[in-house]
Amino acid sequence: MPLTDHPDAKAFILHWGEMGTHWGVNRSVAQIHALLYLSDAPITAEDIVDALTLARSNVSTGLKELQSYGIVRRVHVEGDRRDHFVAETDLWELLLRITAERKRREIDPTITLLAELSARLAKDETAPTQLRERVTRTHEFISTLGDWYEQVRRLPKPTLVTLMKLGGRVARFVPSRRAKTET
Repeated sequence: MPLTDHPDAKAFILHWGEMGTHWGVNRSVAQIHALLYLSDAPITAEDIVDALTLARSNVSTGLKELQSYGIVRRVHVEGDRRDHFVAETDLWELLLRITAERKRREIDPTITLLAELSARLAKDETAPTQLRERVTRTHEFISTLGDWYEQVRRLPKPTLVTLMKLGGRVARFVPSRRAKTET
């Protein structure tokens, strides 16, 4: 029985596609990823077309997009001249690759623009005070977020897992402002 004939696989693929649209990812791209993620063997583009009833051009574009994120790769199957595709199945690796690519595409250009605007506004005496302050604060905030991300992504996976499981309890290890002002 083909994977997409199983009702739970179908539900997963459809939901992954819907979830992808909420994250700014094309539904077809997310569904292709879901199918590859669930598969236990490499799949050809033609098989993806058939399984998801998508246009060949959509599958081709989707596979290129997923490869650019580093979460799908092309593999060769002995005895078959066609390209086959597999998805990253390590969820931590998947998260790290997607986050790194989104940061590169979305956050880094924003930090660059905000740095330029902050520098210009610092010299512009005609700029409204709130404009200067808010752009500068936004630049500082997003830069700090980017710096934090860079530090966290270098942590070993077991440390990341521990931090995630600690959740808000990790705050116990951070001195609070209240404690500093009371002393």
